[in-house]
Amino acid sequence: MEFREIVKKNRSYRRFDQSHGLSRELLLELVDLARTAPSAGNLQVFRYALSSSAEINSRIFETLGWAASLPDWPGPEEGERPTGYVVIVAEKDTWDWARVDLGIVAQTILLGAAARGLGGCMLGNVRKEKLRKILELGEGMQIQLVIALGKPVERVVLEEVDEGESITYYRTEDRVHHVPKRKLADLVLKAYG
Repeated sequence: MEFREIVKKNRSYRRFDQSHGLSRELLLELVDLARTAPSAGNLQVFRYALSSSAEINSRIFETLGWAASLPDWPGPEEGERPTGYVVIVAEKDTWDWARVDLGIVAQTILLGAAARGLGGCMLGNVRKEKLRKILELGEGMQIQLVIALGKPVERVVLEEVDEGESITYYRTEDRVHHVPKRKLADLVLKAYG
């Protein structure tokens, strides 16, 4: 698969084929990709809690909020829930550049998943204290982000919009997820050369 195709396949999927399990080894491979990504000051501040266990996945699921732009949707129903999670954790007093690294490692994990025909979603709406206890993480550790993973069953359509049009994603009655994207010409301020 070409890199551009992998990037386009890397959408925020929120519905999965729950019968398609993910292995611990696959989750470790995805974190291994992230571990080799660039890191500000090479500090490598993140640690990871992984789950491909149906029991733990169920408990993680209960701590998550799924789609801010779909306020009436409680998240995927049974049968369409993620079959793997990567929880990204750091010590509480992590420096500011860690936020940049967080995006780098999360995107690396999701691109690795997309290259394997999988999909995922970064979730920041997390009841972090509850999840920290479920995962039995130490008091000094703080959950930064949860990545839900699985085999997508959702169709996601990218749509170019004109400047000033809504960029809020939405779902139609046929359960297609639409993601408005601004046009390249509207984003590039200057292009020299």
